[in-house]
Amino acid sequence: MGEKENSLEEKNKEDIKFSIVIPAHNEEQYIGKCIESILKASKPFENQVEIIVVLNRCTDKTEEIAKSYNCIVLKNNDKNLSKIRNAAIEIARGEIIVTIDADTLMNDHVLSKAEEYLSSGKYIGGGVTGKFERMSLGIFVSALLLIGPLFFKYGAISVGIFWCYKKDFKSIKGFNEEMLMAEDADFAKRLKVWGKKSGKKYGTIQNGMITSSRKFDKNGDWILLKRPSIILAYLKGTDRKYADEAYYENQDR
Repeated sequence: MGEKENSLEEKNKEDIKFSIVIPAHNEEQYIGKCIESILKASKPFENQVEIIVVLNRCTDKTEEIAKSYNCIVLKNNDKNLSKIRNAAIEIARGEIIVTIDADTLMNDHVLSKAEEYLSSGKYIGGGVTGKFERMSLGIFVSALLLIGPLFFKYGAISVGIFWCYKKDFKSIKGFNEEMLMAEDADFAKRLKVWGKKSGKKYGTIQNGMITSSRKFDKNGDWILLKRPSIILAYLKGTDRKYADEAYYENQDR
């Protein structure tokens, strides 16, 4: 009986195609909807998807909500999104890694498209395009003010939700743990460079997500026009003061 159980356990491990990683710092307001969106996108891959929620200094009901959906939970107290995501991917069993923020909804086609692109052998992985839950002129201008400088530094990349084979994630050593901000753009650039070495493209899944506007809701839609120093902090990537303000010490991320 023991041998059969072990065999079944090994089979279940082999069946995991996707590991979805969600960093979460007091996300009780958003994480349920995020997980629900992942479950909808997972329908073509029944029993082949695991969701790993990384609990980062949570004092609310985030853990309770994650467990109610049978997510794998992992605790990590680093004020560093790269370390938080990398810790989850260390325990991930899936062949394909996907990262998503807790205040983001994954659209239904994302996992199917990621599997299609990767299995074609033409793509190293990639990101998605998407939209904010609400839009205004101020948000549009603020987004352009950030996207422009990041484009010049990192090139044409898509971020938001990342997808790639775990083996390729490991080959580029995951997210850069020296960076506290814009670690996603840095990751995308390195994944793109890694793909070029084997003749593969960096892909973009169109209309892949809807993300919250909570940063703008709290600080105002014109925040980046009023405080251009934030843009410089993103370009630098290692500014602890701005990183704490933007990500690690509040909920207006």
